[in-house]
Amino acid sequence: QVQLAESGGGLVHPGGSLRLSCAGSGSALSIYTMGWYRQAPGKQRELIAASPTVGDTIYADSVKGRFTISRDNAKNTLYLQMNTLKPEDTAVYYCNARSPRIGGFYEYWGQGTQVTVSS
Repeated sequence: QVQLAESGGGLVHPGGSLRLSCAGSGSALSIYTMGWYRQAPGKQRELIAASPTVGDTIYADSVKGRFTISRDNAKNTLYLQMNTLKPEDTAVYYCNARSPRIGGFYEYWGQGTQVTVSS
């Protein structure tokens, strides 16, 4: 079982940048498919970036070219570099870890970190 803790959120002006971190403990993140989700007020939680254990990273169209997901296995940490931020990026951002099991998958969530993009 893995525990996840996000950090790095805050208030930023439109066009600015932030880097979110997701520190893992209890297990190595390298064995999980890792993802960043976000949930804006009144909206469903959505996947915006994923880093599988094998294969290419994927991005939602809304963040493609602006956000970059990456891992540092030595630090057991997942990152989300967010550039050219827009007001519509305002949301609570969550880190997710997923691994397969018979009949489904194990899934773990962090507590979330607030990102607010406003002038």
